[in-house]
Amino acid sequence: MEKKAKPFSHIDLRVTSWEKALPFYEKLLPALGFTRRFDSSDWKAFVAEGDLPDASYFAIAEDPDHTPNKNLIGFWAHDQQEVDYIAKLVREAGGKITAGPGLFPISPTYYSVYFEDPCGNAYEFLHRTN
Repeated sequence: MEKKAKPFSHIDLRVTSWEKALPFYEKLLPALGFTRRFDSSDWKAFVAEGDLPDASYFAIAEDPDHTPNKNLIGFWAHDQQEVDYIAKLVREAGGKITAGPGLFPISPTYYSVYFEDPCGNAYEFLHRTN
């Protein structure tokens, strides 16, 4: 079987409230490279560069009964400065920093920030060189 160059397709995320979550994601996702937007009555889709249907996307649906769990979505950062920038953006957009930004004992160069969206969904944005 041929290995795919880009194994990630999409994320389908639930939030408890469009009102609480959309302003946060409208700031965060473009900074992570999801610069195009396609909406329907049920979904708000933030799409990365590339031709559809191959472009990766991050889709959000409202579900008032959704309960966040211990799942975590992680994104790579180009460098530590980008981690710091995303941490600042998360704070400004109404997210909650749960740890960092800083070095973590996973490896000597593991620099990360852990955060939650306004509905409690968990993320990590990290840079490491080893």
